[in-house]
Amino acid sequence: MKYAAVIPCFNESNTIARVVSALQRYLDVVIVVDDGSTDKTTQKAKKAGATVIRHEHNYGKGTALRTGLSELLSQGFEWAVMLDGDGQHAPADLPAFLECAEQTGAPLVIGDRMHAADTMPWIRRWANRWMSRKLSRYAQRHLPDTQSGFRLLHLPTWASLELSARHFEVESEMLMAFLAAKHAVEFVPIRVIPGGRTSRIHPIVDSVRWLKWWRAMKRNSAAQPALKISKPPCAMAAAQEI
Repeated sequence: MKYAAVIPCFNESNTIARVVSALQRYLDVVIVVDDGSTDKTTQKAKKAGATVIRHEHNYGKGTALRTGLSELLSQGFEWAVMLDGDGQHAPADLPAFLECAEQTGAPLVIGDRMHAADTMPWIRRWANRWMSRKLSRYAQRHLPDTQSGFRLLHLPTWASLELSARHFEVESEMLMAFLAAKHAVEFVPIRVIPGGRTSRIHPIVDSVRWLKWWRAMKRNSAAQPALKISKPPCAMAAAQEI
């Protein structure tokens, strides 16, 4: 009852069974939150062995994550592994997250793809670099991959924070909330698996949402500057293994 996984999904019937099966080599419990899919995501996830929570409508990634994390917390799990259902993350990288959390005590560990940024879809690469630069300047420390959805999170610490993002800005909000509360955040290098579909990030709509969140965060002083460090210890150790 220590670790379990949450996968927020929207129309990922082509990949979700493969992702669930790969995760089950490491974790016994995998929860898929089907955020209003119109394909066979739910059926394929269940057949692969996942527990599925289904939203009747598409509420957004942030809402889907909150549903899954709340369920794991209610079941007594201590840690949640978060990753996307499109197959871009390699569950085989999971041991590096667990080792990092155990070595450092960090309640949030984020997968860093930027060592292989050229293999990412151009819209993800552009958005990630732009947003990561802004957040790094605000936090006064290097945050290499602020938009990565592959994360390990300590559930009781997450539950103590006030988070409300409903869409793709959830990754930024979560990261900055942990830093504002003076919790340690670490990054570990992960591999990048090219996806078989186009990105679901809408350049205009999602950028506007992110900018609204960004302005609100600064206005409300929701995040305080974190100590600047040159290179997190987990990043150095994991880089040698990839």
